[in-house]
Amino acid sequence: MNAQLNDLGPIKAVIFDMDGLLLDTEGIYTEITQLIAERYGRTYDWTIKQNIIGRGAADLARYVVQALDLPISAEEFLVMREPLMRERFPRAEAMPGAQQLVRHLKDHQIPIAVGTSSSQMSFGEKTTRHGDWFALFDTIVTADDPEVTAAKPAPDIFLTAARRLGVAPQECLVFEDSPFGVTAARAAGMSVIAVPDPAMADAKFAHADRILRSLKGFEPATCGLPHLIWD
Repeated sequence: MNAQLNDLGPIKAVIFDMDGLLLDTEGIYTEITQLIAERYGRTYDWTIKQNIIGRGAADLARYVVQALDLPISAEEFLVMREPLMRERFPRAEAMPGAQQLVRHLKDHQIPIAVGTSSSQMSFGEKTTRHGDWFALFDTIVTADDPEVTAAKPAPDIFLTAARRLGVAPQECLVFEDSPFGVTAARAAGMSVIAVPDPAMADAKFAHADRILRSLKGFEPATCGLPHLIWD
């Protein structure tokens, strides 16, 4: 797990997850789900949250409704969630190091992409305050992209991103914060670095090539990418 990433093959492109990795949206998701749970006298906490990070919306909704024994359908849960997300997502902040790393790779002509389980509409809401640096990505692949047939942990999102970047999957490095995302990257045949939520145990990321606790812990030169001096 701590092997040099360049042992796995030359890295020619980088694909980033978004939620909890580039943007600090996980706290917003938690707040929204707690609000819905409280309407029915339920408590949403880490024992459930740790199992849904990185899931696509439909899969997440089914899990939450069942785990909390909510008297609504997964579809109704998603409908209730929508206005709460529209109100809160535009406040999302960048994660530490995210903007600097993206700008660094772009400055050195490294192909970069976002591969997210968010929908196109949700992506727009979350990036309201970050349009300048999200415009630097060569391609954005969302869960409802016409070329994506299955959400993470299926590899579709990452394979679509690699195809659009014109880079072979084995030459791509993925950054992910969820075990499902790491599984998706692995299934795509890509190298993957996990940057988990602080409360998430390393053991859940044993299938990642490396585990970092912040993007600012990444040294691009270790996998053949241009050296970065962090601010």
